[in-house]
Amino acid sequence: MKGVITAGGLGTRLLPMTRVTNKHLLPVYDRPMIFYPLEALVQAGIEDIMIITGGNHAGDFLPLLGDGSEFGLKQLRYTYQRREGGIAEALSLTRDFVGEDKVVVMLGDNILEKSIVPYVEKFRHQPHGARILLKEVEHPEFYGVPTLDETGRIIQITEKPSSPPTRYAVIGVYMYDHRVFDIISRLTPSGRGELEITDVNNAYLEEGLLDYDILEGWWADCGETRQSLHEAGCLVARTGANNRE
Repeated sequence: MKGVITAGGLGTRLLPMTRVTNKHLLPVYDRPMIFYPLEALVQAGIEDIMIITGGNHAGDFLPLLGDGSEFGLKQLRYTYQRREGGIAEALSLTRDFVGEDKVVVMLGDNILEKSIVPYVEKFRHQPHGARILLKEVEHPEFYGVPTLDETGRIIQITEKPSSPPTRYAVIGVYMYDHRVFDIISRLTPSGRGELEITDVNNAYLEEGLLDYDILEGWWADCGETRQSLHEAGCLVARTGANNRE
């Protein structure tokens, strides 16, 4: 199983801090932001990881993370996304790296209180398809939102709906089999001009191959605003993250 972390973007909402570095290298309490998803994947037993970055500060990752050996990785690779084309387009850049393996994708600015190990273990034993994580949130309209039927089965995921059908958000942890790259190759850009990860999830859903879990513990989307970055640091200071001692 391979791991992928998306750490591109221009970080314009976090200016002026991101004038001098990539937003995923900003501190969240006692560590750079990128450490959290990296450590989460390592805890889940994933030893081959690729980081997707972009913008003018992509080279800043190398002196911090190096070859990944400090984290116990077999290998840490990097690739460059030339433009902000969406999460799905970023993931498409890792096709050769992932090969025929399964892949766990984490957004580089998402921090979880609890380990992802239980969810990744379920995915390891899942024959094929995809798996996502949901979390009940105060403002689901900012995220991909699932519609659930009376049995709790997802029947549709809508990106940033004005009237959310549930209070659940699809958070930034996605698990796919290798067919994800064929799905991405068939996507068309959204109104934002991006290849949407929600469209990938809906494609699996249409085939009856999308499973999900409800995330335990808190979830912080810490790269969204200055306030969310501050709040994420406070959460880590109070409770820790990824079950780290």
